Amino acid sequence: MDAIKQVVSDVTNSAQQQTGQAGAHPGPDEFKGADHSQRDEGRKVGIQADMAKDVKTTDVEAEDGFDSYKPAGKMIDRKCLVTGGDSGIGRAAAVMFAMEGADVAINYLPEEQVDANKVQKTIQALGRQCLLVPQDLRDMEGCKRVVETVVKAWGRIDVLVNNASVMYDCPDITDISDEQFHHTIDLNIKGTFFLTRAAVPHMGKGSSIIVTASQVAYAGPPSLLDYTMTKAAQVGMVRGLSNQLIGKGIRVNAVCPGPVYTPLQEAAMSKGTLSEWLKNPAPIGRIGQPSELGPAYVFLASADGSFISGQSIHVNGGAIVAS
Repeated sequence: MDAIKQVVSDVTNSAQQQTGQAGAHPGPDEFKGADHSQRDEGRKVGIQADMAKDVKTTDVEAEDGFDSYKPAGKMIDRKCLVTGGDSGIGRAAAVMFAMEGADVAINYLPEEQVDANKVQKTIQALGRQCLLVPQDLRDMEGCKRVVETVVKAWGRIDVLVNNASVMYDCPDITDISDEQFHHTIDLNIKGTFFLTRAAVPHMGKGSSIIVTASQVAYAGPPSLLDYTMTKAAQVGMVRGLSNQLIGKGIRVNAVCPGPVYTPLQEAAMSKGTLSEWLKNPAPIGRIGQPSELGPAYVFLASADGSFISGQSIHVNGGAIVAS
């Protein structure tokens, strides 16, 4: 990461001189009393270290997946909130935002603290501020608390990335338990809605809301029924909310990943299912890397995407889908 630090230092120094250090910000200890009672004990969560190390993605990526990205100061002093920002695609977006000069708050589950700490160190090494906000987003009051924490520290939210989701592989509708169905709906749909509703009053003209949807909303894989339902709902929310907020200068878009290897797959699939999934790459011939998704978030969050709203960007390795 030394090379990245050197490249980014030039585009972040001016922002640091203007903003200074805002002092200590709330971290994990601030949330020890938070209500996490809705969490399902025993549910596996996705941790970066649990991922297989020998999965073939692309030869051009370094170990961390960020060395090939060339920042250009596109988000200097922007204040961002990324849910599920501790690993996978959320981690890629959070780190690349920081590489572009933004301060980033990441939300995650308390069980994912080890990954969140690593992301915070990476962002701080880039010269930016990083707030850690552990909270299960199925809790409506918890969503409010996440937003209040960021606003208390920085006064506003310029970019909101609704990335946190759960997914469970289940080939038959009759095998989807009530618990699984409600968990998926409550986080992927309700959590996205509640957090966005809390954040919008603190977002001004030029702000951007980005939702991590999925190509499954268009392809309909049979073993991801409840997950597919939620991703289709998110696409609908993006379109409706864009029409609602465009007059206020707030853009709303979605990124729809294809097969990308993240801790989500490790948590959702059995070893056998994961092995088969890895044998069925995108048309480009391989499974994607989270760092290949990050630039799409930078594009939509920055002035580069200033004329785009209500759209879904498909970063899926060449699959043609109807949008």
